[in-house]
Amino acid sequence: MPDKEKLNEELKAAEIRQAALKQERDELGAHLEDLRRRLAIPNAAPSLPRAAESSTATTPKTPADKIALFRSLFRGREDVFARLWINEKKGKKGYAPACSHEWVRGICDKPRVKCGECPDQAFLAVDDRGIRDHLQGRHVVGIYPMLQDETCWRLAVDFDKASWQTDVSAFVETCRARDLPMVVERSRSGNGAHVWFFFESPVAAVLARQMGCLLLTETMSRRHQLGLESYDRLFPNQDTMPRGGFGNLIALPLQGQARRSGNTVFLDDDLAPIADPWRLLATQERIAASRIQDLVGEAHR
Repeated sequence: MPDKEKLNEELKAAEIRQAALKQERDELGAHLEDLRRRLAIPNAAPSLPRAAESSTATTPKTPADKIALFRSLFRGREDVFARLWINEKKGKKGYAPACSHEWVRGICDKPRVKCGECPDQAFLAVDDRGIRDHLQGRHVVGIYPMLQDETCWRLAVDFDKASWQTDVSAFVETCRARDLPMVVERSRSGNGAHVWFFFESPVAAVLARQMGCLLLTETMSRRHQLGLESYDRLFPNQDTMPRGGFGNLIALPLQGQARRSGNTVFLDDDLAPIADPWRLLATQERIAASRIQDLVGEAHR
């Protein structure tokens, strides 16, 4: 008889598949209703595509509205996030989960005990204040994109070497050809970029990563002279949650201090900074799970 862990894994996979089928059924039902409506009304205009609908979105003006929009797009685990730490004396830096017990004597045993294995975890949840501090430059927030059920709200493709501009431009061409909405962000170092895709609902991490691999493969096949040497990794970086961990994290864009240096900003098709990032985010289209399934299914065939 299969052990309990294997049964739990099968249950989790079945639940993810069920959610994806429900999403596809709901979207198909909406499409059928639209077709029936258009057949019933002579010369009825077709429904606006999502991109056209989102173009009328209102650009957020208040700090609260901006934070709400930002959190709705750059979603990861809500129960834990990471902050950048820097040890100037030793010349080291890294990320650690934000915890109210951090360095508390008698409770925190870092670095002997890893945060993911600590019995006294008191991780801080993502909240508006933490995001505001990130946007204003008080600290750097990193999110864990893979949720506990091994799904994700978005995919990021990381380019991080000398040829990143050429490679990112070629990758964006592939996305445009596929009619896949995305945004490009210059990384914190200034010598790389992240290409972000946002989903309407959580998608299995393995499915999102397969979409990213498909787009990378198509880019190389369309531009044979490119080796995409600057490509680094996908976020989420794993298909499944590592035991005792959270998966790889990614730093959020628009970090206040880095933004003042021209980094963590969004770029246009010429890789120049976009003047109004909030309008860009307000009009950003999100990809349906069924669209990703179709792409991956096509690649498998």
